[in-house]
Amino acid sequence: MRFRPLVLAAAIVCAALTTPGVAEASEIIGRNATAVKLQVNTQGQALLSYTSAGKRSNVLVWGAVNAIQPTTARPQVAFKVDYSGGYGTFKKPIWKTFANGCKAYDGPALQWLVAACKAPDGSYWAVQSWQRMLPNYGLPASAKQAVWELRLSHWTGDLPVLEVHHNWAYKKFHHIFGSFTYQGKPVHGFKSTSVGVPLDTFGRNLYVDTFNSAYGSGWKRENSFLMHKGNGKFCYGFYKHGARPVGMGERYRATIIGPGVTPDIYWEADALSEYDQAFDLERHAFQKEFYAGDSLCKAV
Repeated sequence: MRFRPLVLAAAIVCAALTTPGVAEASEIIGRNATAVKLQVNTQGQALLSYTSAGKRSNVLVWGAVNAIQPTTARPQVAFKVDYSGGYGTFKKPIWKTFANGCKAYDGPALQWLVAACKAPDGSYWAVQSWQRMLPNYGLPASAKQAVWELRLSHWTGDLPVLEVHHNWAYKKFHHIFGSFTYQGKPVHGFKSTSVGVPLDTFGRNLYVDTFNSAYGSGWKRENSFLMHKGNGKFCYGFYKHGARPVGMGERYRATIIGPGVTPDIYWEADALSEYDQAFDLERHAFQKEFYAGDSLCKAV
């Protein structure tokens, strides 16, 4: 699903930490999966079946829905996962007798969707797959970096909201900024490494891709960076990085892992056209207000 953002101007340069995308998340169930099948029973258990590396797997998942707000008092909610197909936790091959009660999916549109359904209790389950581990700045990906992660989510109510605006920095570079919220509150972590890898279960990185840029044709990974602590906001300029060219493209897209076990959220939009000074100045005040109190971004 594509969301059209408000187009804003007057740059805010971000000192946000960046990461090549190495953090794991509890909702990853498999990798490079094909023939994916999702079933859910009346006990709130999901059975995800798929083929990967020539092997058929039957994974039983249960025990979590939605997310809690960021806190240092406890970890974020996470699934309980049984990769034995039922032999380990439930002492029998439950995949052979699993009673699927999941109905056709009628929930919100999701990008990267592989399978989804509406459970007997009215909650939603979805499976998404995308390449989270791609290297930054359009560099060629190794087999490990190019992996397609199979990610499972379970939720009720409204999805998290990724708000993205784009503008210019230094009157010539494309720039994006915005926020990530859940139930009206910021999504953010409390600890991270010096390059922006979350060290708790609440931190989230935004994975940004550029289309038809100096990196080459098609979609290429531009960068991934951490949502700011406390306010869940971000800002990023498409500048030159070392020997790599400027990654400004014709379109941009971004994907972020939902908090807890909520779905991964997506944004996509055309790049800005030529610099418009009048519009840039007009929107300058908006950005100052948007980033009030955020020391990681400054207007330029």
